[in-house]
Amino acid sequence: MTENPGDPGERQRLRWERAADHPLTVAALAFLLAWSWPVLDPRLSAPWRHFCWAITWAAWVVFAVDYVVRLVLADDRRRFVRKHLLDLAVVVLPILRPLRLLRLITLLTVLNRRAGNSLRGRVATYVVGATALVTYVASVAELSAERGQPGANIETFGDSLWWALVTMMTVGYGDQYPVTTTGRLIAAGLMMCGVALIGVVTATFASWLVDRVRDIGEAQQTATREDVHRLQQEIRALRRELGERGPDRRAG
Repeated sequence: MTENPGDPGERQRLRWERAADHPLTVAALAFLLAWSWPVLDPRLSAPWRHFCWAITWAAWVVFAVDYVVRLVLADDRRRFVRKHLLDLAVVVLPILRPLRLLRLITLLTVLNRRAGNSLRGRVATYVVGATALVTYVASVAELSAERGQPGANIETFGDSLWWALVTMMTVGYGDQYPVTTTGRLIAAGLMMCGVALIGVVTATFASWLVDRVRDIGEAQQTATREDVHRLQQEIRALRRELGERGPDRRAG
């Protein structure tokens, strides 16, 4: 059974997703701030740490409720679970909750309005926003995993941000590097994101270049057709003129 937007349950699920989009974005933003604040400020007092901890769990509850409601409203629940395995993992496994920060990409829809109707413009908007988000999240996560560990050389947010940038861009200077297992796992994920980013940028540039070449070719073809059309008109005019002079010469 395939999902049909015309089905009552599917329409209700789509309405729920549209209505919950902004609240989930706010919850994800609150989760991002509450998760990163204690990492960026290690001297944060205990009450504020407890407050941040409560915010992260409240955000997780919001995401869990959203998943359960969408599951209940889905006409084919087995198919819904198969199509949303990442959402299920984020809800079931609390350790994966930071992945839910990708929900912040929905904020880019506001910027997407300024990108016009060009698909390339929308892709560029999402790439820039997603890159900034992933870089920040990776920097904070790496700092949380590395700071204070034996042999660690990533001890400040500046160090982790620099490391994330060179890793994302697949430069890898080697002046900053992870020494913990968690830090290396984060590095592996960030490197894969960097490769994907380069692929998207390359594909977008290639698409732009192909479009430019096609536009130039079409412009040249248009100019050639116009020249041919003008020549045809001149030939017709000459033929008419010769045709008119022919009878005059015979009459003379």
